[in-house]
Amino acid sequence: MKHTIGVLMENKPGVLSRISTLLARRNFNIDSITAGPTRNHDVTRMTVVVEGDEYVADNAAAEIAKLEDVTEIERMTAADSTSREIMLIKVKVGSKERSEIVDLAKVMGASIVDITETTLMLEHSDKPEKIDVLVGLLAAYEVLDMARGGAIALKTGE
Repeated sequence: MKHTIGVLMENKPGVLSRISTLLARRNFNIDSITAGPTRNHDVTRMTVVVEGDEYVADNAAAEIAKLEDVTEIERMTAADSTSREIMLIKVKVGSKERSEIVDLAKVMGASIVDITETTLMLEHSDKPEKIDVLVGLLAAYEVLDMARGGAIALKTGE
């Protein structure tokens, strides 16, 4: 099972590396890890998704919380947070496939960000499971390349 951990940390060089190294040394299976700025330039928000049971997720959060530059840590669930991923996917197309994939993109809420005579590139930002659905549907075509970003998440409410 996947568990999401939100981390606020001081915006200093090497903090992301220390967190990922710490988790790897302790044999936590990292599904995704993303980091970026917050409204406060001195603080970076990291979203870590780990694979395992509750015990694994609790231990991962506890280990991260021990680091000096970490200021706040929170476990997130689907019920109390919103999570999104982004994906770019390039598909080989002929004239028949082009219209099918354009229609599929519209239905799924994906955007066409590049188009050539022989390829279409889609961008999709949504819940990870919705991105999985789009990837599965596009598997019927010739997928040439794909890049998928890790999850970002925030707790809902105040």
